[in-house]
Amino acid sequence: MQQPSSATADSSAVFSSPADGKKAVAVEFKQVSKSFGVHQVIQQVDLSVAVGEVVAVCGPSGSGKSTLIRLINHLETLSSGEIFIHQRPTAGLSGKALRQLRTHIGFVFQQFNLYAHLDALDNVSLALTKVHGWKQDAARHKARELLVRVGLADRAHHFPSQLSGGQQQRVAIARALVTDPNIILFDEPTSALDPEMIGEVLLVMQELAHSGITMIVVTHEMSFAREIADRVVFMDGGQILEQADPESFFTQPQHPRARRFLQKVLFPLRSAQEQLAKEGKVDELAP
Repeated sequence: MQQPSSATADSSAVFSSPADGKKAVAVEFKQVSKSFGVHQVIQQVDLSVAVGEVVAVCGPSGSGKSTLIRLINHLETLSSGEIFIHQRPTAGLSGKALRQLRTHIGFVFQQFNLYAHLDALDNVSLALTKVHGWKQDAARHKARELLVRVGLADRAHHFPSQLSGGQQQRVAIARALVTDPNIILFDEPTSALDPEMIGEVLLVMQELAHSGITMIVVTHEMSFAREIADRVVFMDGGQILEQADPESFFTQPQHPRARRFLQKVLFPLRSAQEQLAKEGKVDELAP
């Protein structure tokens, strides 16, 4: 198969994990902050993610979760602090150096972001031919392998409009894997899906988690965080309030805000009833 002229080969020494196999740090945030105008959405975050670790980032809407992971591959720019990928600083990267960084970091978006005029096969292979210089036959061969991996071998020539939401997201995952990244980021990958389609995407993510790739997943899917993640990071107000292994986080959360969040997410009806009772508004829901 035709190999890329500059996709993974030239950049592997720059952002790949250590060759000695030691359990190193894949992603590290040091005093990272991000503001949009006067609104600070990330406040002096420190976080380390080990090579091969699966980290679930949870928290209420507007807590800064998505912004946090978008900073990793420069979809958003830092206001202050530093982010390191495999111990190497990433601040100020542009041009070829930024493309090299992104080659090693896959990103799966909430809204799929597939090209409507391309079929699944070409959506996956496009970056290899247009950005990394692969021959079309070789790029499509690799794209087919990835579609097999995500269970869509029979949908290679279907356009996004012919695919369900779950199938579109699996194509997006295949696309994120096409450059053989060693880190993959997920920004609420199931939030736009019909509930019946969520499981098929989570199964693919579970297979990835078991493959040894480093994963950082912003999610409201508590089952994924509890059953698949190695660690749960809880955010609110642009800060990390708690980090723990899943068992500890879900059974004995330490921060009061984390406890309130879990109560509302895991027991929404009970939580709403208790809140109304606390406010003396129980009669408002009476028939």
